Amino acid sequence: MKFDKHSSKIEIVSPVTYENPFAVIYKPQGIPSAPLKEDDRNCALFQAAEIFPELLNVKGKKEIEAGLIHRIDTATDGLLLIAADQKSYDYFITLQAQDKFIKTYSAECTYIPELFKLKPGYPENHEEEKIKKLNHDMSLKISVTSFFRAFGQGRKEVRPVSQDSGMAASKKSGEKIYTTDISVKRKENGYFCHCSITNGYRHQVRSHLAWCKIPVKGDALYNPNTNEGDEFFFTASGLSFSHPLTKSCVEYKLDL
Repeated sequence: MKFDKHSSKIEIVSPVTYENPFAVIYKPQGIPSAPLKEDDRNCALFQAAEIFPELLNVKGKKEIEAGLIHRIDTATDGLLLIAADQKSYDYFITLQAQDKFIKTYSAECTYIPELFKLKPGYPENHEEEKIKKLNHDMSLKISVTSFFRAFGQGRKEVRPVSQDSGMAASKKSGEKIYTTDISVKRKENGYFCHCSITNGYRHQVRSHLAWCKIPVKGDALYNPNTNEGDEFFFTASGLSFSHPLTKSCVEYKLDL
């Protein structure tokens, strides 16, 4: 599956049917996943509901999000899952709580050795040493684990919190640990990464990649070398979960 990330309209990847009480859609860049305010209809959820009205009958954690199982950032393109009935929604939320709902993100990244000076607030991270030793077409698998805290003006960014963080940072962090499994491949013009998470934190993958000093190309929040108008190379490229009716494993992947 391959779609236009600059489109203004969603694409249906998997429609709601009797056998599949959910929709999988592709959201282009620039479209919010859900309403940003109560009367907002300019979002992926309501575009999907124009095709499948039953999506709005589900009561989600937030009323305006209906059956939407997870969000992706407005600047991020990729796959979204929306439940079409309450039983399926509750099932998917339970999967997330059990870390059995897997989301995959794909990113083009660039190595910035001085990143911590340009973007303060990160604790030490020794994965950088492994990454910078990669030669062309070599790959590496790492797992990055941390707590998180809000950071910066307006708390728009987040920072990992680890045992190397100071006491002040540790006091500001949440109590849950988050892990990002990263497959890094060295390419001619940087790095290509596939990142998998389960029950994620806001900006988890983007911040964890920056913590490894390989922020996403075009990431205005976490890549200090980003200029206005630069392309953002970050896609929610895969979903994996057990089917709410058959309990068999279901996977959806984008062609990148």
